Amino acid sequence: MFNLKDKVVVITGGESGIGLAVCTKFAAVGAKVVMGGIQADRGTEVAAQLTASGGQVVFVNTDVRDRHQVDALVDTAIDRFARIDVLINNAGVFDGFADVTETTEELWDQIMAINLKGAFLSSQAALKHMIPQGSGRIINVSSIGGQVGRADGAAYTASKFGLIGFTRQMAASLSHTGITFNTVCPGAIATDIRGNSASIIPSAAHLMTRGVGTTDPEALRKIIPAGRKGTTDEIAAAIIFLASDEASYVTGHDLTVDGGYLA
Repeated sequence: MFNLKDKVVVITGGESGIGLAVCTKFAAVGAKVVMGGIQADRGTEVAAQLTASGGQVVFVNTDVRDRHQVDALVDTAIDRFARIDVLINNAGVFDGFADVTETTEELWDQIMAINLKGAFLSSQAALKHMIPQGSGRIINVSSIGGQVGRADGAAYTASKFGLIGFTRQMAASLSHTGITFNTVCPGAIATDIRGNSASIIPSAAHLMTRGVGTTDPEALRKIIPAGRKGTTDEIAAAIIFLASDEASYVTGHDLTVDGGYLA
């Protein structure tokens, strides 16, 4: 439906979960994908698999907490493909539903560094190229936890609310440059964000066992009207739309994909 052939797409956190689904979809429609991720072995394997299937995918080991690594990710896109059309700030970690009394300073700092500062650093790096070229898409992956206070823990909620505010401010101040800025806000999605978060922030591993783990439709329907968790492909489809030319007049928007959780 959407023509993204030869578009140059940079994504953080691309080696698993939502990021992997996004990389797979973009590669399938002919985009050139530069995937950043903290899991080097996994990222290298995924890039090789997608390339073997006919895609153009490059993996760059990237910790979004480090400006130099983020700059290297964007520079790879420029060096290999001479431009950057889409930036997807997807790298993120979870806080295990820790409320403010349970949240350590270390947990708070790590959540903010990855979920919010990482998007700031990546956006700065990409805008150095997007503004002169007069076009681009920046899509930030937030959460329903960035729209209501009851969905997640204190640090995660604050970071995702912050990401929406950051996106809206960029849209208000820079949409005249030809770039659009939007967020996608997933609801409960079937991913391994808890396991990944525990590996990145070991001190919070004990928190990742808490929360809704059921897959029973009747139990889920009490929380999610659709009666199920969403899939990573459903989030990737929303991102594909926002990256497309068809979404050229959509900016400063929060696209919620939550099965009716906020209804």
